[in-house]
Amino acid sequence: MSWTSTERYRIRPAPGGLALVQELLNTRAIPPYGEDVLAGGTGVRWLRDVTAAWAEEQGWPGPSGEPRAGDLERVRALRERLAALVTGEAEPVRAPTDVSLRPGLDEEGRVALVPAGSPGEWLEGAVWAQVLLAQADGTWQRLKLCREPACRSAFYDRSRNNSGVWHDVRRCGNAANLRASRARRKQRAAEAPTGE
Repeated sequence: MSWTSTERYRIRPAPGGLALVQELLNTRAIPPYGEDVLAGGTGVRWLRDVTAAWAEEQGWPGPSGEPRAGDLERVRALRERLAALVTGEAEPVRAPTDVSLRPGLDEEGRVALVPAGSPGEWLEGAVWAQVLLAQADGTWQRLKLCREPACRSAFYDRSRNNSGVWHDVRRCGNAANLRASRARRKQRAAEAPTGE
């Protein structure tokens, strides 16, 4: 399956269903990579393509109908909630999100949570099911947002000790290290005694 929003950042997709979550997070506008994928007509096309491809890959029935007026707004709100969840800044939610997940069985007899509804509802159900599965299998903590403030792209940390903080060490890591070095030099210069 092609993950166009993630691939525009030159990031390898996360394994399994976390790739769907990562793809949604990477629809945000991050210069110089591109605009917000969920804006206007591109958002409708992205939503239609991603839900159809994910449904086909999973062997599930797809969403019912075409994207409706509120679907993109719903998906953008989901993207923000997911970003907060990934960074550990999410507030507890006492009122459950209104999504439909129906139990099904895959070819090996394992239970699957199959989403239903309009494309926005369907995607939200599919994403929450994948978050739940990733939390249960211990891979959730490897999905991160790049620490570089100008980037914040979602990446899957493949480091052995789960210590990655940048989606691209050469690009985002070097920029952060350069800023830190300049700040240290500036601090040393400010603390140096002035000649009289």
